[in-house]
Amino acid sequence: MNPRALIAEDEPLLAQALRAELARAWPQLQVVEMVGDGAAAVEAALRHGPDVLFFDVRMPGLGGLEAAAELADAWPEEAPFPALVFVTAYDQYALQAFDAHAVDYVLKPVQPARLQKTVDKLQQLLAQRQGRGSDLEATLGQLRHLLQAAPATAPRQPLLKVIQAGVGSAIRMVPVEAVLYFEAADKYVRVVCEGSELLIRTPLKELTAQLDPQLFWQVHRGTLVRVTAIDSVQRDESGKLHLALRGRGERLPVSRLYAHLFKAM
Repeated sequence: MNPRALIAEDEPLLAQALRAELARAWPQLQVVEMVGDGAAAVEAALRHGPDVLFFDVRMPGLGGLEAAAELADAWPEEAPFPALVFVTAYDQYALQAFDAHAVDYVLKPVQPARLQKTVDKLQQLLAQRQGRGSDLEATLGQLRHLLQAAPATAPRQPLLKVIQAGVGSAIRMVPVEAVLYFEAADKYVRVVCEGSELLIRTPLKELTAQLDPQLFWQVHRGTLVRVTAIDSVQRDESGKLHLALRGRGERLPVSRLYAHLFKAM
């Protein structure tokens, strides 16, 4: 059975160029679908179960890294996870990160000689996987490193002590120690405290860089939780982790990407 691939690229001409070069470099490879955004990439990958993913790093909504992380969280445990190749414009940080964490990449515009090296690597990887599947934990580790490396290249901002949230004509001043968790919600972030919740416009990714990582842990793509507010970690019938918070009834899901944070001492 011929290997199958999914291309996620928001620039149609570049997507077509990549598909054409792949047809020359790897005639046996079947491109099952081409999509233009991260959410569609996750849905299509779950539907087709391809052997290889070509994900553009920058796409509308979910970028390639975030889409790969969301896909890994939803991927069936019994199925081998696809080999990942990221498509990127030249960026020295990106190349160093991908090289360091063993995730292959293709530069824009596609260069046939470089793509052939990627194809050779993929063919070797897929041959090694025959009969033994893929190591999802290794992929999760790669994605964690890549997602964490990006903010480290920027100067560290001073840690937030107080969250300022507009409420009507007033501004509420909330100490960060009073926040139970932050949750992305459309264009806002919910700031959930013990007896109230507020909305702020600061993106969760920007907020993460301003919070003490020892005090707030990211447990999902859209959730940061105060560690000292966690009462217990529970596993459901499907093996997924959920957090119970002190004095709260809701359960916060933990994605596979962050499940490694919770281990008995």
